[in-house]
Amino acid sequence: MANRREMMAVLGSAMFALGGARANGAVTDAVLDPAGGDLKREPFGDLRVYFSGSTDELEVMEAGSLELKAGMTPHPPHRHSEEEIMIVTAGSGEISLNGEVTKCGPGSMMFCAADHMHGIVNTGKTTLTFFYFKWKA
Repeated sequence: MANRREMMAVLGSAMFALGGARANGAVTDAVLDPAGGDLKREPFGDLRVYFSGSTDELEVMEAGSLELKAGMTPHPPHRHSEEEIMIVTAGSGEISLNGEVTKCGPGSMMFCAADHMHGIVNTGKTTLTFFYFKWKA
C-alpha cells in the first residue's frame, strides 16, 4: 500500500494548497485527515467533504472524497456550473464524459468543464475511491 500512502500524501498537499475549514462560509487554512472531513454515509458509499465555501479567488470551492461501493454510482451522469477534477486512488470503474466512457483505475484523473455531462460507475468487485475538487470563479 505504499503507492496509496504516497498518493494520499500528494492529495493532502494539494488540499492544503487549496485552503481549509469553513469560517463564515469561507474556506480557511487547515490540514485535515479523513476524520476532519464531514462524513455522509450514503447507500452508494461514504462521502467526505473536506472543504466547502468561498476562497479569496473563488466564489465556490469544494474538495472531498467518495468511497464508492462495488457496482454503484453516486448518481446518473449530470452537469453543474462548477469545473471539476476527479482523481481515482483505488478500485476500478468507468468515467463518462460528454457521452464517452473511459475505463479508470488508480492514478486516473478527469477534468470536466462547467456544464458538461459527466459521471462515474464502480464496475469492480471492491470499493472505488476517488477525490474530487470543484470550483467556480
